[in-house]
Amino acid sequence: MSRFMTSPQGRRIAYEQSAGREPGVMFLGGFRSDMQGTKALALEAWAAAAGRAFLRFDYSGHGASDGAFEDGCIGDWLQDAEAALALTKGRQVLVGSSMGGWIALLLARAMPERIAGLVLVAAAPDFTEDGMWAEFDAAQRVVLARDGRVELQSEYSDEPYVITRRLIEDGREHLMLRTPLPLPMPVRLLQGTADADVPQSVALRLLAHADGPDIRLTLVKGADHRFSTPECLRLIEAAVTELAE
Repeated sequence: MSRFMTSPQGRRIAYEQSAGREPGVMFLGGFRSDMQGTKALALEAWAAAAGRAFLRFDYSGHGASDGAFEDGCIGDWLQDAEAALALTKGRQVLVGSSMGGWIALLLARAMPERIAGLVLVAAAPDFTEDGMWAEFDAAQRVVLARDGRVELQSEYSDEPYVITRRLIEDGREHLMLRTPLPLPMPVRLLQGTADADVPQSVALRLLAHADGPDIRLTLVKGADHRFSTPECLRLIEAAVTELAE
């Protein structure tokens, strides 16, 4: 059963935490994802076998946490992640998937002393600007400006999902790829070449933009955005093992 905390902003956030040695591992999920996904559960099992502290959680409006998805934005979910990080002790290896990669980068920029390393799987920094706003046609931009929201179809669900003007505007306050990005901790970028949601060009741009002494990118030919095959999961575990030791 999930446990719950109340963030400093008053949001009720679901999480699962297990004790173990430091540095711990914290998993940050993707946009419209939750902490019950394949990668989160595989990492939890890996951490238990390794005796490593582990934390996974749901952003507000996601999974078992309170709130409506369409009410949230990058800034809110960053605050949720900050509250989750506050539950941990010592330095953490952050494993960020898709949007979780963006949130992990924001945490690393804000509090590098807490971060032992970053493992970013199909990281999607700035996706609200470069992957949503940039791809909206003129009609969608008019609807967003007029109604404050636009509905999009998803290949992962029969139900459309809502993108709000607040999500787009708040995203602009948290962009990572337009200003210097120092990453003094080791960073491992994992990216599939068949990712239809976050193309490999994003990983290459992040690799070129970030500044740090130990940043490496692994491209996996044929892997998609889920990056959840047994082979891909082993790559994530290997990267975490390297940075946690």
